[in-house]
Amino acid sequence: MSDQHPLSERMLDALPHPIVLLDAEDRIEAANSAAEVFFQASLPFLKRIKIADLVPFGSPLLALLVQVRARGGAVAEYRVDLSSPRLGADRIVDIYAAPMAEEADEIVVMLQERTMADKMDRQLTSRGAARTVTGLAAMLAHEIKNPLSGIRGAAQLLETGLSEDDRVLARLITDEADRIVKLVDRMEVFSDERPIAREPVNIHAVLEHVKRLTTSGFARAVRIVEDYDPSLPPVYANRDQLIQVFINLVKNATEALGDDPDAEIVLSTAFRPGIRLSVPGSTDRVSLPLEFCVRDNGPGVPDDILPHLFDPFITTKTNGTGLGLALVAKIIGDHGGVIECDTGSGGTTFRILMPAFLERDQHAGTDTEQ
Repeated sequence: MSDQHPLSERMLDALPHPIVLLDAEDRIEAANSAAEVFFQASLPFLKRIKIADLVPFGSPLLALLVQVRARGGAVAEYRVDLSSPRLGADRIVDIYAAPMAEEADEIVVMLQERTMADKMDRQLTSRGAARTVTGLAAMLAHEIKNPLSGIRGAAQLLETGLSEDDRVLARLITDEADRIVKLVDRMEVFSDERPIAREPVNIHAVLEHVKRLTTSGFARAVRIVEDYDPSLPPVYANRDQLIQVFINLVKNATEALGDDPDAEIVLSTAFRPGIRLSVPGSTDRVSLPLEFCVRDNGPGVPDDILPHLFDPFITTKTNGTGLGLALVAKIIGDHGGVIECDTGSGGTTFRILMPAFLERDQHAGTDTEQ
């Protein structure tokens, strides 16, 4: 293999970022493997066309190439939108372009997907949020539940010797103590660090179950649309926890839609083979090809809330606890996945990326259990 593929080519193919070499007329002379994945085309095909044939009309990338040649030096531009019907939506990239040392008219272009960096940032933020709530939950369980039990018991004893008006106040103390205990119980979920029991799960069976539950309850007035890839492989996950995740997301979407007569939620699944992320604390790059989305046509998430959406105690609801999405982020993170939120005037999309089930996962799980 070393004789057939020079070291320089193998080095470029090892890089996760798309890299292309353009000639004086902006035709593609060379491209690495990541570029083939990004542009969804083979190298022989890419070498027959110009870069302008791959990006949207009037793309800032084309103006950047003119600038590189005019300056005779490297130029970078950040957060450039290359989204198109060919490349797909949400293709936001940072572009680095520089002339070749030997050939001034030839330009090397490297693209770094912002969505990848954003996913990693959100993954780390979500895990950090989960750890914060874990410590807080452990402290609350010890420091609050025990005194609350005493307060509740004292209120019940007092209730028997009080007038009817005062009994109402005693019952209020009891009810509020119970409410706080339930809140602490919800938070204790975050401190559960036991290994997750996972198996190959049919995500469409999970979503169908969630649809039945929600449309017979809080989402009965909402139209739920299914947009599934029927050939999707199983996801390696805990079925009950996935149900909890999607019920939470559908409930959030339903509450965001309010009484809108045109309220709609779209549940979608897709296979995205090009997505690989580095895992914190490991040198491995994990493939997350399974994409599950919950999309609504509501008003969207406020800009000031969006960066902290998966942090604990962050909520836009009057009586919300701000733990629902933090729990969702913890569950997805524990599965080795990533969750992100895209929002705008057209609604909100929660996108989950997760690993597919592999045979070695089943063997690893069996070995662990033994």
